[in-house]
Amino acid sequence: MSNFKKGFVQIYTGNGKGKTTAAIGQAVRAAGFGLKTYIAQFMKEFPYNELKSLRYLSEWITIEQFGKDDFVYKRELPKSEDIAKVRKGLEISRNNMLSGNYDIIILDEAIVSIYFKLIEVNELIEFIKSKPENIELILTGRYCPQELIDLADLVTEMNEVKHYYQKGITSRRGIES
Repeated sequence: MSNFKKGFVQIYTGNGKGKTTAAIGQAVRAAGFGLKTYIAQFMKEFPYNELKSLRYLSEWITIEQFGKDDFVYKRELPKSEDIAKVRKGLEISRNNMLSGNYDIIILDEAIVSIYFKLIEVNELIEFIKSKPENIELILTGRYCPQELIDLADLVTEMNEVKHYYQKGITSRRGIES
């Protein structure tokens, strides 16, 4: 089904704000052209507001969440069920990528999932290598390993120069969540 002859691998990484926002913006832009996108959000079971707004574009954009991130804030290791959810999400994402039903696949926070040991870097390398030629693949998340950068066609690093978090301002509904 894909409308691309050649799809590329894009990575949005870095410690700055905007990685998920950039990926979702790409999906919205693609929807305007009639392209279909599948988004898998890892470590995000919170009902982020993009879930609500993307329902209006459900003809073109499908979004699913796999695993939570509360272990990060609790400073604990992820539980086995958290690892299982992320791995299941990766399997579902691969099936969707190979289904021919989507032009773009977005693995949101997949890269930081490596850092938290929910998945292994080799699992994402294999995912990238299994990408059909005509599919665009976008991965987001902090702490991108060099091995993934080497496989990518486009890498954008969001660098935090200044952030209001440093003043104690927490996540704001509609902006960060």
